[in-house]
Amino acid sequence: ELLRELNALTVARERRLGAVTATIPSVLWYVVVVGALISIAFLWMLYMGLAQQILLGGITGLFLGAMIFVIYAMDHPLRGAVSVSPEPFKTAYNLVMRWDARQSDVPAGHLREQDRVFASIGTGEPNGVYYSVARALCQVVNRELLSRGVRCSAEATPGSAYNIEGLRSGELEFGIVQADVEFMAFNGKGMWAGRPFSDLRSVFSLHRELATLVVRSDSGIADIADLAGKRVNIGSPGSGTRATWDTIAAALDWRGRMRIRPSELTPDATTRALCDKVIDANFLVVGYPSPLVSSQLAACPTKLVPITGGVVDKIIAAHPYYRRYAIPGEVYGLSDAVPTFGSNATLVTTAAVPPRVVHAITSAVLANLDELRSLHPALAHLEADEMTTTGLTAPLDSGAEQAYRQVAVIK
Repeated sequence: ELLRELNALTVARERRLGAVTATIPSVLWYVVVVGALISIAFLWMLYMGLAQQILLGGITGLFLGAMIFVIYAMDHPLRGAVSVSPEPFKTAYNLVMRWDARQSDVPAGHLREQDRVFASIGTGEPNGVYYSVARALCQVVNRELLSRGVRCSAEATPGSAYNIEGLRSGELEFGIVQADVEFMAFNGKGMWAGRPFSDLRSVFSLHRELATLVVRSDSGIADIADLAGKRVNIGSPGSGTRATWDTIAAALDWRGRMRIRPSELTPDATTRALCDKVIDANFLVVGYPSPLVSSQLAACPTKLVPITGGVVDKIIAAHPYYRRYAIPGEVYGLSDAVPTFGSNATLVTTAAVPPRVVHAITSAVLANLDELRSLHPALAHLEADEMTTTGLTAPLDSGAEQAYRQVAVIK
């Protein structure tokens, strides 16, 4: 079904592109020419003096000639004297994407064009915590780094695994990923088996990422073992949620009928699917408070299920980047905390990104921790000393290390 829909999309796109032309439609030329002939014939039918005839005919002919000339000049909109030039696009780029050295404290001759960097931060779905956190980071960075020619932008993506591939290909300069995904990518494990990403570098740790299981109240699911045979959304391909679920599935070692019936819904589709009984449970790995979890708990009778027991013991023993945590009950209006496990969300980059860029961004973040804590609830507990130690499963970038040494976070 997916391939059929993709094929239909491709065919529709080709038809739309094939229907677009870069010239004036021929029928418009026919209308103009025939209309001009009719107008001239109509003028000669009018009974008036020769001078008036010539004056009226001249005015009409001038108008028709000017109209035909304008249509002809605009027949090819991307070339010629009357055309769409690239200048408006260049102007918009210069105003929005570039820095004017004359407006900064760096002399114009010192900040070369090649020294200006536009850094994209891969995040997650637009309604997720990653995207909101990245926008908060860029708000601080773009204000602080005007003079250094560094600017960042939060880019919506499917999630952690996609961000890793975006970093590898050069599509992204930075990415927010789960610590477990970072570990697997750097060491060539899981979906990266046989192709380790040795150029992956850690910048700093951000916030806790907790395994969260939302189920309908009438589903009969009280713990993770009850998921056997149920319809469970395990996250879309390319997301960190999917990578964490694969770790859980390996630890459970379910076979045959004990396996779940998986769904790969996007976050936007999970709330309705849960309430309409299309799925029995939604598994996700998010920071708290999560707008998605809040909406699912409010949309219909649902609850959070603890993730504990021997399977969590097995996962933590095999993967040092996981720890036991608890989802605070007050963030979702619950009476008690919900035990679970998780790791940390981390900002990562590659060795190809200039160290000065990483250093500048890290310094800007360290200098504005109080503001960042107020910009998003997930960053409320952001501490400089934990940013260099918690959840960093790839080597620390040299630019970030220099920034930490300058403020004595590390020695």
